[in-house]
Amino acid sequence: MARWVLHVDLDQFLAAVEVLRHPELRGRPVVVGGDGDPTKRGVVSTASYEAREYGVRSGLPLRTAARRCPDAVFLPVDRDTYEAVSAEVMATLREFGVVEILGWDEAFVAVDDDDEPEVVARRIQQRVRAVTELDCTVGIGDNRLQAKLATGFGKPAGVFRLTHRTWFAVLGDYSTDALYGVGRKTAKRLADLGIETVRQLAHADPEGLAAEMGPTTGPWLVQIARGRSSARVSDAPHVARSRGRETTFQRDLDDWDDVTSEIVALAHRVAADVVREGRDAVRVVVKVRYAPFFTYTHGRALPTPTADAGEIEKAALAALDAFTDRRPVRLLGVRAEFSRR
Repeated sequence: MARWVLHVDLDQFLAAVEVLRHPELRGRPVVVGGDGDPTKRGVVSTASYEAREYGVRSGLPLRTAARRCPDAVFLPVDRDTYEAVSAEVMATLREFGVVEILGWDEAFVAVDDDDEPEVVARRIQQRVRAVTELDCTVGIGDNRLQAKLATGFGKPAGVFRLTHRTWFAVLGDYSTDALYGVGRKTAKRLADLGIETVRQLAHADPEGLAAEMGPTTGPWLVQIARGRSSARVSDAPHVARSRGRETTFQRDLDDWDDVTSEIVALAHRVAADVVREGRDAVRVVVKVRYAPFFTYTHGRALPTPTADAGEIEKAALAALDAFTDRRPVRLLGVRAEFSRR
């Protein structure tokens, strides 16, 4: 294992790339999402810090973003450009150690350098900026969890260390949803059990929590509340757990026959992706987002692992049948999941 795990996170990545291409936008609120037209349906992919001051965040509907920040500049997502810049960044990070890519804008780096990790982190920031003109934040930890959470405390363009020694001093009094992997629903369930802070969760009985949250989830929650996780950083190629397709409709689908037709079309596109992946799917999940913005999912296991389009379509339609609400639909998605073994 490396002496330190570093989490490198590019600041406002998509917006920062766009500002480099359009220097006149520097200092202005910039929102990247969809095809760049805020009158259409779509969601924010990234907002610049100037736009975030108005409450614009990733995942927010573009129309809502435009209402919150009418002076923002809206730009379309340019995947090819972002992937090219990301590749430059990841190649730069490999100069410092083993790199595990988590996405376009973030990665873990395993560092064995004898220098203090903050020194290495500053070198990384300087090197990334020299190569790409982009700023990044670096989180330092004894393991992946600590490094990932540390990044949030270092934003923007800073360096922050979070270790076993400082874990409770930094995080102990935070709500449990401050932990990576703990969402609002889980935090609420824990609060209903009288567990509201990271410190309280860390001192919870794993067996008792297993009875309430599940045999795997309960003990895992206690472990992460104690700051424990893997320190292994792997440069093995990412293996996708699923392949999915989604469509956002500019006008709501009112006719359920149209919804069914769209699901069939999406299922066949997903099946083609599964074939290209060269692996068999084991489960199919359908996502329905009703107007105005309520999202639900239902899934169906496949009888046997397969890449057959007919079987994937059949499972998708079976999952769709589980949706009994026939309200207008604004988004549909189909996802094929692979075995995790």
